[in-house]
Amino acid sequence: MSVRRATRSRATKETSVEVEVDLDGSGQVSVATGLPFFDHMLEQLGRHGGLDLVVRAAGDLEVDAHHSVEDVGIVLGGCLGEALGDRVGVRRFANTLVPLDEALVEVALDLSGRPYLAYDVPFAPDTPPLGSPPFDPQLAEEFWRALVGGAGMTLHVGLRHGRNTHHILEASFKAVARALRDAARVEGEGIPSTKGRL
Repeated sequence: MSVRRATRSRATKETSVEVEVDLDGSGQVSVATGLPFFDHMLEQLGRHGGLDLVVRAAGDLEVDAHHSVEDVGIVLGGCLGEALGDRVGVRRFANTLVPLDEALVEVALDLSGRPYLAYDVPFAPDTPPLGSPPFDPQLAEEFWRALVGGAGMTLHVGLRHGRNTHHILEASFKAVARALRDAARVEGEGIPSTKGRL
């Protein structure tokens, strides 16, 4: 099996991001974005996705966390897309339900080569942010949107039940991680598409 790893970086006036991904790793994660709650979520993605993941990001957090979160999504998505390569033999589709106490999140994922996000995880506009510097829970949707664009995947994330913001977000990241782990698993030799490519 070919090596499924990628390293990417991106620098703008707002952020500097470096990411390394090994799809066939063992869940070894090292993350530092300046947003401890976001770091915690990325750790879930790596650990439960079976990825070796390194993320280093510095951004204009004094302005807002949005730039950092979105740019990490852009670079991580690009790494995932590159590491997947031509996607020969991948399982392609996966879905899962993941609970965390009262929260239950459903995820369906397709490594289709076509970026699309359907995100139905509602939070009230006055939902307080998490951590310090603050992570607005609305930013999770921006992260996933940026990630699917670079990774070339279709991703559906839906909240079945939940009240606790932390539990809902953590269940979401764990659910995407598990679905990605299953969908990226190599189980054949051909391209899983009637088109002959993904």
